[in-house]
Amino acid sequence: MSENKTTRLLRLVDELAEAAKRVGLEVRREKILREVGYRARGGACRLREKDLIIIDREMPAAEQVEIIAEALRERDLEAVYLSPAARRVLQAGGEPS
Repeated sequence: MSENKTTRLLRLVDELAEAAKRVGLEVRREKILREVGYRARGGACRLREKDLIIIDREMPAAEQVEIIAEALRERDLEAVYLSPAARRVLQAGGEPS
């Protein structure tokens, strides 16, 4: 993946994480331990009255975008400003570009 595309994806991760924060979701980047035979992905959950999105910090940026986008698709984002690229990702599961 080119550095330019990687940089764009990392900016998109940050933008979506900020949008998540604005709608009441805390995004946590954690090292998710793996065992042989399964793959932990991360995602949205509720812990002690807090809505969280857990992301494996070692996961590629494109996968981080998709995990945050999955959680945001369930929220009302009309009042939240998002770039056209972020809106495309959220509409119908669009691929990050």
